[in-house]
Amino acid sequence: MKHRAWLLLCLLLAWPLSSLAATRAWLEQSQVSLGQAVTLNVETDAVSATPDLTPLMRDFEVEGQSDSRSVQLVNGRMSSRTTFALTLRPRRAGTLTIPALQVGNERSVPLVLEVTATATASAASNGLVFVETEVDAARPYVQQSVGVTVRLFYATPLVSGQLDLDPPDGALLQRVGEIVQSSREIDGRRYNTAERRFLLVPERSGPLTLPGARFSGRGAGGWMDDLLGGNSREVNITGTPRVLQVRPQPADAGQPWLPVRDLRLRYTAVPEQMRTGEAATFAIETTVVGATQAQLPELPAPAVPGAQVFAEPPQYDETFVGGTPQVKLTRRYSIVPSTTGTLAVPGVAMAWWDVRAGANKRATLPDLTIPVVAGSGQAPRPPVRDGAAPASLSPPGDGVIALAGERRIPAHLWPWLAAGFALLWLATLVWGLSRGQRGTAVSRDRAAAAGSEASVSFATHTAADLKRVLDTGDLDDIEVVLCGMARPVAIDLDDLERRLAAPSQRAAVDLLRRARWADGDPAQARLALREAFRGGPQWQARDAGVADEPLPPLYPR
Repeated sequence: MKHRAWLLLCLLLAWPLSSLAATRAWLEQSQVSLGQAVTLNVETDAVSATPDLTPLMRDFEVEGQSDSRSVQLVNGRMSSRTTFALTLRPRRAGTLTIPALQVGNERSVPLVLEVTATATASAASNGLVFVETEVDAARPYVQQSVGVTVRLFYATPLVSGQLDLDPPDGALLQRVGEIVQSSREIDGRRYNTAERRFLLVPERSGPLTLPGARFSGRGAGGWMDDLLGGNSREVNITGTPRVLQVRPQPADAGQPWLPVRDLRLRYTAVPEQMRTGEAATFAIETTVVGATQAQLPELPAPAVPGAQVFAEPPQYDETFVGGTPQVKLTRRYSIVPSTTGTLAVPGVAMAWWDVRAGANKRATLPDLTIPVVAGSGQAPRPPVRDGAAPASLSPPGDGVIALAGERRIPAHLWPWLAAGFALLWLATLVWGLSRGQRGTAVSRDRAAAAGSEASVSFATHTAADLKRVLDTGDLDDIEVVLCGMARPVAIDLDDLERRLAAPSQRAAVDLLRRARWADGDPAQARLALREAFRGGPQWQARDAGVADEPLPPLYPR
Protein backbone atom coordinates (compact mmCIF):
# COMPACT_ATOMS: atom_id res chain seq x y z
CA MET A 1 0.00 0.00 0.00
CA LYS A 2 2.86 2.29 0.81
CA HIS A 3 4.47 1.68 -2.62
CA ARG A 4 1.20 2.46 -4.44
CA ALA A 5 0.83 5.79 -2.66
CA TRP A 6 4.40 6.73 -3.56
CA LEU A 7 3.82 5.87 -7.23
CA LEU A 8 0.61 7.92 -7.32
CA LEU A 9 2.43 10.90 -5.85
CA CYS A 10 5.16 10.70 -8.53
CA LEU A 11 2.56 10.62 -11.29
CA LEU A 12 0.78 13.68 -9.90
CA LEU A 13 4.04 15.62 -9.75
CA ALA A 14 5.04 14.60 -13.29
CA TRP A 15 1.69 15.43 -14.90
CA PRO A 16 2.09 19.23 -14.83
CA LEU A 17 5.58 18.96 -16.25
CA SER A 18 4.45 16.73 -19.12
CA SER A 19 1.52 18.95 -19.90
CA LEU A 20 3.90 21.81 -20.47
CA ALA A 21 5.69 19.90 -23.28
CA ALA A 22 3.92 20.83 -26.52
CA THR A 23 4.82 20.71 -30.24
CA ARG A 24 2.96 22.66 -32.88
CA ALA A 25 3.50 23.36 -36.62
CA TRP A 26 2.17 26.01 -38.99
CA LEU A 27 2.67 27.23 -42.57
CA GLU A 28 3.45 30.81 -43.49
CA GLN A 29 1.31 30.34 -46.65
CA SER A 30 -1.54 27.95 -47.23
CA GLN A 31 -1.45 28.25 -51.06
CA VAL A 32 1.57 28.48 -53.39
CA SER A 33 2.33 27.85 -57.06
CA LEU A 34 4.25 24.85 -58.30
CA GLY A 35 7.93 25.74 -58.22
CA GLN A 36 7.51 28.25 -55.38
CA ALA A 37 8.98 27.51 -51.93
CA VAL A 38 7.01 27.63 -48.67
CA THR A 39 8.19 27.85 -45.03
CA LEU A 40 7.04 25.29 -42.46
CA ASN A 41 7.60 26.26 -38.78
CA VAL A 42 7.83 23.59 -36.08
CA GLU A 43 7.94 24.77 -32.45
CA THR A 44 8.70 22.54 -29.47
CA ASP A 45 9.83 22.78 -25.84
CA ALA A 46 11.42 19.35 -25.89
CA VAL A 47 15.06 19.66 -24.94
CA SER A 48 17.66 18.53 -27.56
CA ALA A 49 14.96 17.20 -29.92
CA THR A 50 14.83 17.76 -33.70
CA PRO A 51 11.95 16.98 -36.06
CA ASP A 52 12.08 13.83 -38.20
CA LEU A 53 11.83 15.07 -41.82
CA THR A 54 11.52 11.66 -43.49
CA PRO A 55 7.71 11.88 -44.06
CA LEU A 56 8.21 15.11 -46.04
CA MET A 57 10.45 13.59 -48.71
CA ARG A 58 7.57 12.09 -50.71
CA ASP A 59 5.95 15.35 -51.83
CA PHE A 60 8.53 18.01 -50.93
CA GLU A 61 12.16 18.95 -51.35
CA VAL A 62 13.75 20.29 -48.15
CA GLU A 63 15.96 23.13 -49.41
CA GLY A 64 16.93 24.72 -46.08
CA GLN A 65 16.61 24.48 -42.32
CA SER A 66 17.28 26.93 -39.49
CA ASP A 67 16.46 26.99 -35.78
CA SER A 68 16.04 29.66 -33.09
CA ARG A 69 15.80 29.30 -29.30
CA SER A 70 13.87 31.53 -26.86
CA VAL A 71 13.71 31.61 -23.02
CA GLN A 72 10.73 32.97 -21.03
CA LEU A 73 10.11 33.58 -17.32
CA VAL A 74 6.40 33.43 -16.40
CA ASN A 75 5.17 33.39 -12.74
CA GLY A 76 8.62 32.46 -11.58
CA ARG A 77 8.79 29.50 -13.96
CA MET A 78 11.43 29.52 -16.73
CA SER A 79 10.65 27.81 -20.04
CA SER A 80 12.72 27.26 -23.20
CA ARG A 81 11.27 26.78 -26.67
CA THR A 82 12.94 25.98 -30.04
CA THR A 83 11.49 26.89 -33.44
CA PHE A 84 12.65 25.08 -36.60
CA ALA A 85 12.06 26.91 -39.91
CA LEU A 86 12.00 24.46 -42.88
CA THR A 87 12.06 25.69 -46.50
CA LEU A 88 9.99 23.26 -48.61
CA ARG A 89 9.46 23.14 -52.37
CA PRO A 90 6.48 21.06 -53.61
CA ARG A 91 7.23 18.30 -56.11
CA ARG A 92 3.77 18.34 -57.74
CA ALA A 93 0.59 20.36 -58.00
CA GLY A 94 -2.63 19.63 -56.13
CA THR A 95 -3.76 19.37 -52.50
CA LEU A 96 -0.72 18.17 -50.56
CA THR A 97 -0.76 17.00 -46.94
CA ILE A 98 2.15 17.83 -44.65
CA PRO A 99 2.16 14.79 -42.39
CA ALA A 100 2.56 14.83 -38.63
CA LEU A 101 6.23 15.16 -37.67
CA GLN A 102 7.82 13.36 -34.76
CA VAL A 103 9.78 15.67 -32.39
CA GLY A 104 11.13 13.74 -29.44
CA ASN A 105 8.13 12.12 -27.80
CA GLU A 106 5.64 14.56 -29.34
CA ARG A 107 3.98 14.73 -32.76
CA SER A 108 2.72 17.76 -34.67
CA VAL A 109 -0.71 18.09 -36.27
CA PRO A 110 -1.00 17.38 -40.07
CA LEU A 111 -1.40 20.44 -42.32
CA VAL A 112 -2.86 20.99 -45.82
CA LEU A 113 -1.14 22.98 -48.60
CA GLU A 114 -2.77 23.95 -51.92
CA VAL A 115 -0.27 23.92 -54.84
CA THR A 116 -1.50 25.44 -58.10
CA ALA A 117 0.02 24.76 -61.53
CA THR A 118 0.02 28.41 -62.67
CA ALA A 119 2.52 31.20 -62.48
CA THR A 120 2.89 33.15 -59.25
CA ALA A 121 0.39 35.95 -58.88
CA SER A 122 3.07 38.61 -58.50
CA ALA A 123 4.88 37.52 -61.64
CA ALA A 124 1.68 37.25 -63.67
CA SER A 125 0.45 40.68 -62.61
CA ASN A 126 3.80 42.36 -63.07
CA GLY A 127 4.34 40.82 -66.50
CA LEU A 128 8.13 41.02 -66.32
CA VAL A 129 8.73 37.26 -66.52
CA PHE A 130 6.42 34.56 -67.87
CA VAL A 131 6.57 31.29 -69.81
CA GLU A 132 4.45 29.73 -72.54
CA THR A 133 4.23 26.27 -74.11
CA GLU A 134 3.37 25.74 -77.78
CA VAL A 135 2.63 22.44 -79.55
CA ASP A 136 2.39 21.96 -83.30
CA ALA A 137 -0.42 19.35 -83.04
CA ALA A 138 -3.19 19.43 -80.42
CA ARG A 139 -4.78 16.17 -81.68
CA PRO A 140 -1.87 13.93 -82.69
CA TYR A 141 -1.97 10.25 -83.54
CA VAL A 142 -0.27 7.50 -81.57
CA GLN A 143 3.50 7.52 -82.27
CA GLN A 144 3.26 10.82 -84.12
CA SER A 145 6.13 13.22 -83.47
CA VAL A 146 4.84 16.42 -81.87
CA GLY A 147 7.04 19.49 -81.74
CA VAL A 148 6.90 21.26 -78.36
CA THR A 149 8.36 24.76 -77.96
CA VAL A 150 8.82 26.31 -74.50
CA ARG A 151 9.53 30.07 -74.37
CA LEU A 152 10.65 32.22 -71.46
CA PHE A 153 9.85 35.94 -71.75
CA TYR A 154 11.73 38.33 -69.46
CA ALA A 155 11.81 42.13 -69.58
CA THR A 156 14.59 42.51 -67.00
CA PRO A 157 18.06 41.02 -66.61
CA LEU A 158 18.42 37.52 -65.20
CA VAL A 159 21.65 36.31 -63.62
CA SER A 160 20.95 32.59 -63.98
CA GLY A 161 18.11 30.18 -64.49
CA GLN A 162 16.91 26.78 -65.67
CA LEU A 163 14.08 26.30 -68.19
CA ASP A 164 12.71 22.78 -68.34
CA LEU A 165 9.67 20.62 -69.04
CA ASP A 166 8.72 17.44 -67.18
CA PRO A 167 7.79 14.35 -69.26
CA PRO A 168 4.11 13.41 -69.15
CA ASP A 169 2.74 9.96 -68.39
CA GLY A 170 2.19 7.80 -71.47
CA ALA A 171 4.56 9.63 -73.80
CA LEU A 172 8.22 9.98 -74.63
CA LEU A 173 9.71 13.46 -74.23
CA GLN A 174 13.15 14.30 -75.62
CA ARG A 175 15.03 17.59 -75.51
CA VAL A 176 16.23 18.75 -78.94
CA GLY A 177 19.08 21.18 -79.49
CA GLU A 178 20.18 24.08 -77.34
CA ILE A 179 18.39 27.20 -76.07
CA VAL A 180 17.78 29.82 -78.77
CA GLN A 181 17.95 33.48 -77.72
CA SER A 182 15.91 36.21 -79.42
CA SER A 183 13.72 39.22 -78.59
CA ARG A 184 10.10 40.20 -79.19
CA GLU A 185 7.89 43.21 -78.52
CA ILE A 186 4.56 42.53 -76.77
CA ASP A 187 2.08 45.30 -75.91
CA GLY A 188 4.74 47.96 -76.34
CA ARG A 189 7.27 46.24 -74.07
CA ARG A 190 10.49 44.65 -75.34
CA TYR A 191 11.07 41.10 -74.05
CA ASN A 192 14.11 38.89 -74.34
CA THR A 193 13.15 35.30 -75.09
CA ALA A 194 14.82 31.98 -74.36
CA GLU A 195 13.36 29.19 -76.48
CA ARG A 196 13.85 25.47 -75.87
CA ARG A 197 12.47 22.70 -78.12
CA PHE A 198 11.27 19.23 -77.22
CA LEU A 199 10.05 16.21 -79.14
CA LEU A 200 6.92 14.50 -77.79
CA VAL A 201 5.87 11.01 -79.01
CA PRO A 202 2.58 9.70 -77.50
CA GLU A 203 2.60 5.98 -76.76
CA ARG A 204 -1.14 5.48 -76.19
CA SER A 205 -4.40 7.09 -77.24
CA GLY A 206 -6.62 9.26 -75.07
CA PRO A 207 -6.12 12.52 -73.14
CA LEU A 208 -2.48 13.44 -72.56
CA THR A 209 -1.64 16.16 -70.03
CA LEU A 210 1.56 18.01 -70.79
CA PRO A 211 2.83 19.69 -67.58
CA GLY A 212 3.48 23.40 -67.59
CA ALA A 213 7.02 24.56 -68.31
CA ARG A 214 9.12 25.49 -65.27
CA PHE A 215 11.65 28.27 -64.85
CA SER A 216 13.81 28.74 -61.75
CA GLY A 217 16.35 31.55 -61.68
CA ARG A 218 17.68 34.66 -60.02
CA GLY A 219 17.31 38.29 -60.96
CA ALA A 220 20.10 40.82 -61.27
CA GLY A 221 18.73 43.78 -59.30
CA GLY A 222 16.26 45.15 -56.79
CA TRP A 223 13.30 44.73 -59.13
CA MET A 224 12.90 41.23 -57.73
CA ASP A 225 12.04 42.74 -54.35
CA ASP A 226 9.01 44.41 -55.91
CA LEU A 227 8.24 41.36 -58.00
CA LEU A 228 8.19 38.70 -55.31
CA GLY A 229 8.19 40.74 -52.12
CA GLY A 230 10.79 40.71 -49.37
CA ASN A 231 14.50 40.62 -50.05
CA SER A 232 14.63 37.46 -52.16
CA ARG A 233 15.88 37.70 -55.74
CA GLU A 234 14.66 34.24 -56.71
CA VAL A 235 12.01 33.83 -59.39
CA ASN A 236 10.08 30.61 -59.95
CA ILE A 237 7.53 30.48 -62.75
CA THR A 238 5.36 27.56 -63.86
CA GLY A 239 3.34 27.72 -67.04
CA THR A 240 -0.14 26.41 -67.71
CA PRO A 241 -0.44 22.67 -68.53
CA ARG A 242 -1.64 21.62 -71.98
CA VAL A 243 -4.06 18.77 -72.65
CA LEU A 244 -3.64 16.87 -75.93
CA GLN A 245 -6.17 14.44 -77.37
CA VAL A 246 -4.21 11.51 -78.83
CA ARG A 247 -6.00 9.64 -81.62
CA PRO A 248 -5.50 5.87 -82.11
CA GLN A 249 -4.04 4.29 -85.21
CA PRO A 250 -6.81 3.95 -87.84
CA ALA A 251 -7.86 0.45 -88.79
CA ASP A 252 -7.22 1.07 -92.50
CA ALA A 253 -3.77 2.63 -91.99
CA GLY A 254 -0.94 1.21 -94.08
CA GLN A 255 2.04 -0.58 -92.60
CA PRO A 256 4.60 0.27 -91.48
CA TRP A 257 2.75 2.98 -89.53
CA LEU A 258 4.29 6.37 -90.37
CA PRO A 259 2.09 9.33 -89.29
CA VAL A 260 3.65 12.54 -90.69
CA ARG A 261 2.59 15.84 -92.21
CA ASP A 262 4.33 15.49 -95.55
CA LEU A 263 6.71 13.13 -97.35
CA ARG A 264 8.51 13.79 -100.63
CA LEU A 265 10.96 11.77 -102.72
CA ARG A 266 13.27 13.10 -105.44
CA TYR A 267 16.36 12.13 -107.41
CA THR A 268 19.39 14.28 -106.63
CA ALA A 269 21.94 12.46 -108.82
CA VAL A 270 21.20 10.45 -112.00
CA PRO A 271 23.85 9.60 -114.65
CA GLU A 272 23.08 10.40 -118.28
CA GLN A 273 25.00 7.37 -119.51
CA MET A 274 26.49 4.26 -117.93
CA ARG A 275 29.34 1.89 -118.82
CA THR A 276 29.50 -1.86 -118.33
CA GLY A 277 31.61 -2.95 -115.42
CA GLU A 278 31.80 0.59 -114.01
CA ALA A 279 29.82 1.92 -111.04
CA ALA A 280 27.47 4.85 -111.54
CA THR A 281 25.99 6.80 -108.60
CA PHE A 282 22.29 7.35 -107.99
CA ALA A 283 21.09 9.51 -105.09
CA ILE A 284 17.57 9.68 -103.64
CA GLU A 285 16.51 12.36 -101.14
CA THR A 286 13.56 11.79 -98.78
CA THR A 287 12.14 14.82 -96.95
CA VAL A 288 9.70 14.08 -94.13
CA VAL A 289 7.87 16.81 -92.19
CA GLY A 290 6.75 15.76 -88.71
CA ALA A 291 9.07 12.82 -88.01
CA THR A 292 12.50 11.96 -86.66
CA GLN A 293 15.25 9.69 -87.90
CA ALA A 294 14.22 6.85 -85.59
CA GLN A 295 10.69 6.76 -87.04
CA LEU A 296 11.65 6.40 -90.69
CA PRO A 297 11.56 2.91 -92.21
CA GLU A 298 14.52 1.82 -94.30
CA LEU A 299 14.30 3.01 -97.90
CA PRO A 300 14.47 -0.14 -100.05
CA ALA A 301 17.21 -0.45 -102.65
CA PRO A 302 15.90 -0.68 -106.23
CA ALA A 303 16.08 -4.10 -107.87
CA VAL A 304 17.69 -3.51 -111.29
CA PRO A 305 17.72 -6.46 -113.75
CA GLY A 306 21.06 -6.80 -115.52
CA ALA A 307 23.03 -4.84 -112.90
CA GLN A 308 24.44 -5.05 -109.39
CA VAL A 309 23.22 -2.54 -106.79
CA PHE A 310 25.33 -1.49 -103.78
CA ALA A 311 23.68 0.75 -101.16
CA GLU A 312 25.74 3.20 -99.13
CA PRO A 313 24.86 4.05 -95.49
CA PRO A 314 22.08 6.68 -95.28
CA GLN A 315 22.80 10.26 -94.22
CA TYR A 316 20.33 12.09 -91.97
CA ASP A 317 19.77 15.78 -91.28
CA GLU A 318 17.27 16.59 -88.50
CA THR A 319 15.98 20.15 -88.01
CA PHE A 320 13.08 22.10 -86.52
CA VAL A 321 11.15 24.22 -89.02
CA GLY A 322 8.44 26.45 -87.56
CA GLY A 323 8.32 24.39 -84.37
CA THR A 324 7.84 21.11 -86.28
CA PRO A 325 10.49 18.37 -86.52
CA GLN A 326 11.76 17.63 -90.01
CA VAL A 327 14.25 15.05 -91.23
CA LYS A 328 16.02 14.78 -94.58
CA LEU A 329 17.34 11.35 -95.60
CA THR A 330 19.86 11.00 -98.42
CA ARG A 331 20.60 7.50 -99.76
CA ARG A 332 23.20 6.82 -102.44
CA TYR A 333 23.41 3.69 -104.59
CA SER A 334 26.21 2.41 -106.82
CA ILE A 335 24.84 0.52 -109.83
CA VAL A 336 27.17 -1.59 -111.99
CA PRO A 337 25.59 -2.74 -115.31
CA SER A 338 26.77 -5.99 -116.84
CA THR A 339 25.55 -5.66 -120.46
CA THR A 340 25.30 -2.91 -123.02
CA GLY A 341 22.00 -1.57 -124.23
CA THR A 342 19.35 0.14 -122.11
CA LEU A 343 19.14 -0.21 -118.33
CA ALA A 344 15.72 0.14 -116.67
CA VAL A 345 15.90 1.41 -113.07
CA PRO A 346 12.52 1.08 -111.31
CA GLY A 347 11.45 3.94 -109.05
CA VAL A 348 11.15 3.38 -105.30
CA ALA A 349 8.01 4.08 -103.26
CA MET A 350 7.18 4.78 -99.61
CA ALA A 351 3.78 4.64 -97.89
CA TRP A 352 2.80 7.11 -95.16
CA TRP A 353 -0.23 8.45 -93.27
CA ASP A 354 -1.21 12.09 -93.82
CA VAL A 355 -2.08 13.37 -90.32
CA ARG A 356 -3.72 16.52 -91.68
CA ALA A 357 -5.92 14.82 -94.28
CA GLY A 358 -6.40 11.61 -92.25
CA ALA A 359 -5.70 9.37 -95.25
CA ASN A 360 -3.16 6.91 -96.62
CA LYS A 361 -0.62 8.41 -99.02
CA ARG A 362 2.14 6.95 -101.16
CA ALA A 363 5.20 8.77 -102.46
CA THR A 364 6.76 7.32 -105.63
CA LEU A 365 9.62 8.06 -108.00
CA PRO A 366 9.37 7.56 -111.77
CA ASP A 367 11.18 4.74 -113.53
CA LEU A 368 14.43 5.62 -115.29
CA THR A 369 15.79 4.40 -118.63
CA ILE A 370 19.53 4.96 -119.09
CA PRO A 371 21.73 3.93 -122.06
CA VAL A 372 24.67 1.63 -121.29
CA VAL A 373 27.81 1.49 -123.47
CA ALA A 374 30.85 -0.75 -123.28
CA GLY A 375 33.28 0.07 -120.50
CA SER A 376 36.94 0.92 -121.06
CA GLY A 377 38.13 -2.38 -119.59
CA GLN A 378 35.86 -4.60 -121.70
CA ALA A 379 35.96 -5.17 -125.45
CA PRO A 380 32.63 -4.71 -127.20
CA ARG A 381 30.89 -7.83 -128.39
CA PRO A 382 30.57 -7.98 -132.17
CA PRO A 383 26.96 -8.09 -133.26
CA VAL A 384 25.73 -11.39 -134.70
CA ARG A 385 23.75 -10.89 -137.86
CA ASP A 386 20.86 -13.13 -138.80
CA GLY A 387 22.15 -16.29 -140.50
CA ALA A 388 25.81 -15.49 -139.83
CA ALA A 389 28.08 -17.80 -137.86
CA PRO A 390 29.91 -16.57 -134.77
CA ALA A 391 33.62 -15.83 -134.81
CA SER A 392 35.64 -18.88 -135.98
CA LEU A 393 37.95 -20.66 -133.56
CA SER A 394 39.54 -22.99 -136.19
CA PRO A 395 43.24 -22.48 -137.01
CA PRO A 396 43.85 -20.42 -140.16
CA GLY A 397 46.25 -21.43 -142.86
CA ASP A 398 49.36 -19.69 -141.42
CA GLY A 399 49.86 -22.29 -138.62
CA VAL A 400 48.65 -20.20 -135.63
CA ILE A 401 45.56 -20.52 -133.44
CA ALA A 402 43.32 -17.44 -133.73
CA LEU A 403 41.00 -16.48 -130.83
CA ALA A 404 38.42 -13.78 -131.43
CA GLY A 405 39.60 -10.52 -129.91
CA GLU A 406 42.87 -12.04 -128.59
CA ARG A 407 46.55 -11.82 -129.65
CA ARG A 408 47.71 -14.76 -131.83
CA ILE A 409 50.18 -17.31 -130.32
CA PRO A 410 52.56 -19.21 -132.67
CA ALA A 411 51.82 -22.94 -132.80
CA HIS A 412 55.42 -24.08 -132.12
CA LEU A 413 55.34 -22.51 -128.59
CA TRP A 414 52.48 -24.68 -127.34
CA PRO A 415 54.62 -27.80 -126.43
CA TRP A 416 56.93 -25.69 -124.28
CA LEU A 417 54.02 -24.01 -122.53
CA ALA A 418 52.45 -27.41 -121.82
CA ALA A 419 55.70 -28.74 -120.32
CA GLY A 420 56.01 -25.69 -118.06
CA PHE A 421 52.45 -26.08 -116.79
CA ALA A 422 53.11 -29.79 -116.08
CA LEU A 423 56.17 -28.96 -113.96
CA LEU A 424 54.23 -26.39 -111.98
CA TRP A 425 51.45 -28.90 -111.39
CA LEU A 426 53.91 -31.55 -110.10
CA ALA A 427 55.54 -29.03 -107.71
CA THR A 428 52.13 -28.06 -106.36
CA LEU A 429 51.20 -31.74 -105.86
CA VAL A 430 54.39 -32.48 -103.87
CA TRP A 431 53.86 -29.44 -101.63
CA GLY A 432 50.25 -30.39 -101.03
CA LEU A 433 51.13 -33.98 -100.06
CA SER A 434 53.72 -32.72 -97.54
CA ARG A 435 50.96 -30.73 -95.77
CA GLY A 436 48.30 -33.37 -96.19
CA GLN A 437 48.43 -34.85 -92.69
CA ARG A 438 48.17 -31.54 -90.84
CA GLY A 439 45.74 -30.08 -93.36
CA THR A 440 43.42 -33.04 -92.95
CA ALA A 441 43.19 -32.48 -89.18
CA VAL A 442 42.60 -28.77 -89.57
CA SER A 443 39.97 -29.38 -92.26
CA ARG A 444 38.24 -31.88 -90.01
CA ASP A 445 38.03 -29.29 -87.19
CA ARG A 446 36.80 -26.62 -89.57
CA ALA A 447 34.16 -28.92 -91.02
CA ALA A 448 32.91 -29.75 -87.52
CA ALA A 449 32.66 -26.07 -86.60
CA ALA A 450 31.02 -25.18 -89.91
CA GLY A 451 28.49 -27.97 -89.51
CA SER A 452 27.26 -26.46 -86.23
CA GLU A 453 27.04 -22.84 -87.45
CA ALA A 454 26.39 -23.13 -91.18
CA SER A 455 22.81 -22.10 -90.82
CA VAL A 456 23.46 -19.14 -88.49
CA SER A 457 26.77 -17.66 -89.71
CA PHE A 458 25.07 -14.50 -91.03
CA ALA A 459 22.51 -12.01 -89.75
CA THR A 460 18.95 -12.83 -90.82
CA HIS A 461 17.26 -9.57 -89.77
CA THR A 462 17.96 -5.85 -90.05
CA ALA A 463 17.18 -2.67 -88.13
CA ALA A 464 14.13 -2.14 -90.37
CA ASP A 465 12.73 -5.50 -89.23
CA LEU A 466 13.23 -4.45 -85.60
CA LYS A 467 11.41 -1.15 -86.20
CA ARG A 468 8.52 -3.02 -87.81
CA VAL A 469 8.05 -5.58 -85.03
CA LEU A 470 8.38 -2.93 -82.31
CA ASP A 471 5.46 -1.10 -83.95
CA THR A 472 3.20 -4.00 -84.93
CA GLY A 473 4.68 -7.32 -83.75
CA ASP A 474 4.32 -9.25 -80.51
CA LEU A 475 7.03 -10.05 -77.97
CA ASP A 476 7.91 -13.34 -79.68
CA ASP A 477 8.52 -11.54 -82.98
CA ILE A 478 10.75 -8.99 -81.23
CA GLU A 479 12.90 -11.74 -79.73
CA VAL A 480 13.25 -13.52 -83.09
CA VAL A 481 14.32 -10.30 -84.85
CA LEU A 482 16.78 -9.29 -82.11
CA CYS A 483 18.44 -12.71 -82.14
CA GLY A 484 18.49 -12.63 -85.93
CA MET A 485 20.39 -9.33 -85.97
CA ALA A 486 23.41 -11.04 -84.39
CA ARG A 487 26.07 -12.70 -86.53
CA PRO A 488 26.02 -15.60 -86.02
CA VAL A 489 22.37 -15.70 -84.98
CA ALA A 490 21.93 -15.68 -81.19
CA ILE A 491 20.44 -18.82 -79.63
CA ASP A 492 18.22 -16.97 -77.15
CA LEU A 493 17.98 -13.71 -75.21
CA ASP A 494 20.66 -14.82 -72.75
CA ASP A 495 23.10 -15.41 -75.61
CA LEU A 496 22.11 -12.07 -77.17
CA GLU A 497 22.60 -10.15 -73.91
CA ARG A 498 26.08 -11.62 -73.39
CA ARG A 499 27.16 -10.42 -76.84
CA LEU A 500 25.87 -6.83 -76.53
CA ALA A 501 28.36 -4.16 -75.47
CA ALA A 502 26.06 -1.23 -74.55
CA PRO A 503 24.63 -1.41 -70.98
CA SER A 504 21.41 0.28 -72.13
CA GLN A 505 20.83 -2.41 -74.77
CA ARG A 506 21.48 -5.22 -72.28
CA ALA A 507 19.05 -3.59 -69.85
CA ALA A 508 16.40 -3.30 -72.60
CA VAL A 509 16.81 -7.01 -73.47
CA ASP A 510 16.40 -7.84 -69.78
CA LEU A 511 13.13 -5.86 -69.71
CA LEU A 512 11.94 -7.85 -72.74
CA ARG A 513 12.78 -11.11 -70.92
CA ARG A 514 10.83 -9.96 -67.85
CA ALA A 515 7.87 -8.91 -70.00
CA ARG A 516 7.79 -12.37 -71.62
CA TRP A 517 8.41 -14.68 -68.68
CA ALA A 518 7.80 -12.61 -65.53
CA ASP A 519 5.60 -9.72 -64.44
CA GLY A 520 7.35 -7.09 -66.60
CA ASP A 521 5.62 -4.29 -68.48
CA PRO A 522 5.47 -4.93 -72.27
CA ALA A 523 4.97 -1.22 -73.05
CA GLN A 524 8.00 -0.27 -70.99
CA ALA A 525 10.05 -2.98 -72.71
CA ARG A 526 9.06 -1.72 -76.17
CA LEU A 527 9.94 1.84 -75.23
CA ALA A 528 13.31 0.83 -73.81
CA LEU A 529 14.14 -1.29 -76.88
CA ARG A 530 13.14 1.51 -79.25
CA GLU A 531 15.45 3.95 -77.44
CA ALA A 532 18.39 1.59 -76.87
CA PHE A 533 18.51 0.13 -80.40
CA ARG A 534 17.79 3.41 -82.22
CA GLY A 535 21.33 3.47 -83.65
CA GLY A 536 21.56 -0.31 -84.16
CA PRO A 537 23.05 -3.01 -81.90
CA GLN A 538 26.52 -2.53 -80.43
CA TRP A 539 28.37 -5.83 -80.29
CA GLN A 540 31.24 -6.73 -78.02
CA ALA A 541 34.70 -7.29 -79.47
CA ARG A 542 35.82 -10.86 -80.02
CA ASP A 543 36.67 -12.64 -76.77
CA ALA A 544 40.35 -12.51 -75.93
CA GLY A 545 40.30 -16.14 -74.89
CA VAL A 546 39.38 -17.33 -78.41
CA ALA A 547 42.65 -17.79 -80.25
CA ASP A 548 42.90 -17.54 -84.02
CA GLU A 549 43.91 -20.58 -86.02
CA PRO A 550 47.70 -20.87 -86.24
CA LEU A 551 49.39 -19.81 -89.46
CA PRO A 552 51.02 -22.54 -91.56
CA PRO A 553 54.74 -22.98 -90.78
CA LEU A 554 57.18 -20.92 -92.76
CA TYR A 555 59.14 -24.06 -93.76
CA PRO A 556 56.65 -26.99 -94.04
CA ARG A 557 57.99 -30.43 -93.41
